[in-house]
Amino acid sequence: MLQDRYGNPLSTSSQVARDAYVDAVDRTLAATEGAAEQFEAAIAADPNFALAHIALARHHQVWGNRDAIAPAVAAAQSVTGLTTQEQAHVNAFSLLLTGKVAAGYAAIRAHVLDYPRDALIAQTCTGVFSLIGFSGQPGREAELLAFTSQLAPAYGDDWWFTGQHAFSQMEAGQVGPAAAMIKTSLNGNPRNANAAHIKSHLFYENGETAAGRDYLSDWMHNYDRAGLLHCHLSWHSALWALEQGDTDQMWAVIDADLQPAKTQSPSLNVMTDMASILYRAERRGVQIAPERWLAVSDYAAQCFPKPGLAFVDVHAALAHAMAGNSDALSRIIDGAKGPASDVVKVLAQAFGAIAAQNWAEAQAHLTIALQDHARIGGSRAQRDLVEFAMSSVLLRQGQTATARQLLAIRRPNCTHEGSVLQ
Repeated sequence: MLQDRYGNPLSTSSQVARDAYVDAVDRTLAATEGAAEQFEAAIAADPNFALAHIALARHHQVWGNRDAIAPAVAAAQSVTGLTTQEQAHVNAFSLLLTGKVAAGYAAIRAHVLDYPRDALIAQTCTGVFSLIGFSGQPGREAELLAFTSQLAPAYGDDWWFTGQHAFSQMEAGQVGPAAAMIKTSLNGNPRNANAAHIKSHLFYENGETAAGRDYLSDWMHNYDRAGLLHCHLSWHSALWALEQGDTDQMWAVIDADLQPAKTQSPSLNVMTDMASILYRAERRGVQIAPERWLAVSDYAAQCFPKPGLAFVDVHAALAHAMAGNSDALSRIIDGAKGPASDVVKVLAQAFGAIAAQNWAEAQAHLTIALQDHARIGGSRAQRDLVEFAMSSVLLRQGQTATARQLLAIRRPNCTHEGSVLQ
C-alpha cells in the first residue's frame, strides 16, 4: 500500500494521486500556495481517493469557502474499503467540518493517540488558531504545549512539527527552546511560511524590531500572495514599520497587502489584522480617516454577521466601536456566544467606552478582561492589543506610572509602546 510522507497508509493505487496528495499536504503544512490545486489533481488521478476529498474539504473550511465543504465531505464519506486509520481520519474531519466541533475534537484527540504521525489531523490542534487555541478555555497555552510535547517523540526533527512545537513553547514563555526549534524547522524547509511566521514572533517577543523587520522583508520577497499567511505576515511588517515611525511604509503595506480588495487571504485574518493595525496606529498618534474604520466595520458585518468566534468578535467589536456602528457593536455585546463570551462582552464594552472617550468605564472593563484574555484566542503578540488599550486608557487619565508598570510586568522586553509612554 502506498504511504504519505509520514508513513500513513493511502488507499489509492495511483502513484500520481499519491504524489499530488503528499505535495498538497506539504503545501498545507507550510502555508504555501497551491494546496487546493494539488488536492484536486490527486482526486482527478483517483476519484475514489477519500483522504484527498476530506483534505480538500478542510482546506475550504480554513479559507472560508463554506459552500464547497459539504460536497467534498460527502465524496470522502462515500468511499468504501478504507483502512481503520483512514476511516477514523475521515470520521474525525467529517465531525469537525459538519459543525460537530466538540465531537470532532474528541475524535481528533483520540486519533492522535493511536496515530500520532497523522499530521493533517494533528494540525487541527496546533497553533493559536487551532481547536485548542480557539477553545475559549483557561490554560490554553499550557494545553497547546502539552499537546505538542506529547507528539514530539513521533516527529523528531520534522520541519512542520518543530515549527508548531516552537510556537507552543513561545506562547508558554519558553522563548529559548523555541528559538532552537524554529531554526530546525527552517533548516528543514526554508520556505515554510509557518516557521517564518513563528520566527517573526520570536523577534517580537525579544523586542528586536529592526532585525524582525529586515528578516521578514527578505523572507516575503518570494512569498506568493496566495499563501495562507501573506496577509498576516504583512501585518507583522506593517506593525514593525509603525514601531520604527515609518508610517509611509506602514500605509503602503496596509493598502497593498491587507485591504480586502487586494489580499487573497482568509477573511478572518483580513478583518482582525486590519482592525488591530488601525487601532495600534491610532494609539501612536497616527491620524486614521473615519472611512478606514467604516470600511473595516462594514467588512466585519458582511463576513461575520453573527457572533460565535471570540477572537473575531473582539476585533469586530473594536472596528464597530471606532466606526460608530453602535448597532453592530450592541449585537456582539448582547449576542456573544461560546466559552469565552464573557471576555468578548467586556472587551466589546471597553472598546465602546474608548470610542466614547469614557476612560474610567473602559478601564473597569479592561481590568476584568486582563485577568485571562488568552481565552479569546490568538497569539501573545495579537493580544497585546488589550494591554496597549489599557495603557492608553491609563495615560488618558494621567496614570503614566501605572501604565509603565503594566507594560513592565506584562512585557518586560517590550519596546513596542515605548514612545507612547515617553
